[in-house]
Amino acid sequence: MLFTKLQKFFTDIFGISQQRMLSLPRPKKNRHVLCSPDTLYFKPRALPLRVLEENVLATDELEALRLADLEGFYHEGAAVRMRISRQTFGNIVKSARKKVADALINGKAIRIQSGACGTAFICDGCAHIWESEALADRPDACPHCSSVHFIRCHDSAPLG
Repeated sequence: MLFTKLQKFFTDIFGISQQRMLSLPRPKKNRHVLCSPDTLYFKPRALPLRVLEENVLATDELEALRLADLEGFYHEGAAVRMRISRQTFGNIVKSARKKVADALINGKAIRIQSGACGTAFICDGCAHIWESEALADRPDACPHCSSVHFIRCHDSAPLG
């Protein structure tokens, strides 16, 4: 009875049918991505772009590849770093590996989708670690001790 009333409410107000309500995906959860790739496009040599198909690699897929394949994290640890479930991390890395393999085997280009990525920094003076907001400018100084001597890091961002 309650479901029928809710169904009628959504149909009347939003024009959404019961079938459509049940097929709507959940909203995508924000992922914790610390990336800043210097190169956003890879293509096979000696082939013009106009004849190439391309695979688009999202920033969370690039981060999953970095954590799993480059840094050697197990799925569970990498998922904690990205602040997502282990299963979601597995799905992301599987999708990324499939796209990269398809591009290498079938001669396609790979475009890395630029997006909002946070960056972590570590202070040389006090060893404080902090994250900048996505799309923010490079900080002027350490927020803890005001030192201007700090470097960007990938894996030292505070988690939790």
